[in-house]
Amino acid sequence: MVRDDQANQEGGLYERRIGTPKTADEVNGYWLFGFGVLLGLVGVALFLLTERGTTARGIGYALAALAPPFIMLGAVIRFPLRRTGTSLGYLGIAVSVLAVVWFVNIFPDGWSTTTGETTIIAVYSVGLFLIGLAGTVVPLLSDPVYEDYERMRGETAAATATAEETSGELDATREELETTREELAATESELETAREERSETKSELEAAREAATAAEAAAASLRESKARFELFEDASGKPRWRLRHRNGNVIAASGQGYSSRGKAQQGLHSVRRNALGAGLLRIETPVEEAEAVADDDGPEPEDAAEPDVAIPDESAAPESRATFELFADNADEWRFRLRHDNGNVVGDSGEGYASKSNAKRALAKLRDHVAAADYLRIDPAAFEVFRDAAGEYRWRLVHENGNILADSGEGYASRQKARQGLDSVRSNAGGAGLAFPDDEGAEGRAGDGESKATFEAYEDRGGSWRWRLRHDNGNIIADSGEGYASKSNATDAVERVSEYAPDANALAAGSAAFEIYEDAAEEWRWRLRHRNGNVLADSGEGYASRSNAVEAVTRVKANAPGAETVEK
Repeated sequence: MVRDDQANQEGGLYERRIGTPKTADEVNGYWLFGFGVLLGLVGVALFLLTERGTTARGIGYALAALAPPFIMLGAVIRFPLRRTGTSLGYLGIAVSVLAVVWFVNIFPDGWSTTTGETTIIAVYSVGLFLIGLAGTVVPLLSDPVYEDYERMRGETAAATATAEETSGELDATREELETTREELAATESELETAREERSETKSELEAAREAATAAEAAAASLRESKARFELFEDASGKPRWRLRHRNGNVIAASGQGYSSRGKAQQGLHSVRRNALGAGLLRIETPVEEAEAVADDDGPEPEDAAEPDVAIPDESAAPESRATFELFADNADEWRFRLRHDNGNVVGDSGEGYASKSNAKRALAKLRDHVAAADYLRIDPAAFEVFRDAAGEYRWRLVHENGNILADSGEGYASRQKARQGLDSVRSNAGGAGLAFPDDEGAEGRAGDGESKATFEAYEDRGGSWRWRLRHDNGNIIADSGEGYASKSNATDAVERVSEYAPDANALAAGSAAFEIYEDAAEEWRWRLRHRNGNVLADSGEGYASRSNAVEAVTRVKANAPGAETVEK
């Protein structure tokens, strides 16, 4: 229900300050009257502030002359006049304004200061006469009837008749309302009982939620780990595993080598599955017997379910037997290398930096990521998902020799979108045909009919040959990322992508990971790649076997976090 003060606020300034108007002309008359008073005041002010015979003095005369017509018209149209009287008043104000405009156009040069201009004065007088006639004579010759009042009376009579007709219906409605009230009272009683039961249930549910939250927190604390399992080959070529803390310490390791990588993985999974709930059994064993047991590797268990676990002293801080050397090369670029105490260089920056500070920042980033970095095996090719400098996710197909065979060509908003993009390439690249859209005479390669994409080989503006993989929906889902010197080279690259992409795994890595690969000279190397794609460090030299490269990575992970830095 609208309150009185709200209605007044919505009725306008006139209704709030003066009263409810009976007609619209009553409000208009008030504002015209006030406007005429304002014009008169401004005209008098200009008259007092200007000199004789100037245009400004003429404007003052004009404003003062407009004041009487507007004041008279404001007073006249507030009367309950017929439409004829109101129209006559507006006609009078129009004639007066015409006379004043005429006066402004000829003043001061065309205006006689002694007699004035008779025609202008006559027109102005006619306007005042018409306004006066509308306010005095016309009301005497017409009936004092308010058209608005008649309309309001008609509406009121109709509303009264409608109210009388609905009076009987209201009585019946009141009886039904009384019955409804009784039913509502009974429902409220039942609702109150239900509320009490709901309150009790809510208390029990809150207690259950607290218990569930505590259980989830306990489970999360058990799931969180600051260490990772590493699967590697020892010096004798046997697969082993170890659990390394992110600070570089080895927390646990397999006490023996396994005949295959699958056996080593089974042993690793057995430890992860059984270690959480295992109890503690203290065995008092003489030192000599313990040493004898440690020297005897024993046969490998058939299911590799319970491998021996060596637990080193976790309280000991990681000690490094290597030193980082920071130096400027012959091209005046700054580099770093990790040199072991035996004199061997076990790792270097892989690239030069423009300043010493940039090299130091790269070295600090290497220290932060090297201990917790995973091993990524590329065999023979794998997809890498990374985040570029613009914060977008991309993928690339990397061969084990380090060459990039393909990339996404565009960035994705999330890692999941990038994974969907590489999955599309993986499912369509193998059976995709090859077309030459810019070379009408060239013969392409037909697909197997199952692929929803086609390779396109074309020559770019720089004269280099490139390829792209276009989906049937028109989207480019992969491209070469680089140009080739000839069409045949681009075609060979398409063949390699078709061969490797369908079976390539998508590497999952944290903030950084070690990549172990075989280069063009059939030597094994490693590099530490950040998830944004940048190479933080590499081996600097090739190794005769993959196991040697793995051992080199192990030495870097063990020695780099605590290594000192010296400048050469």
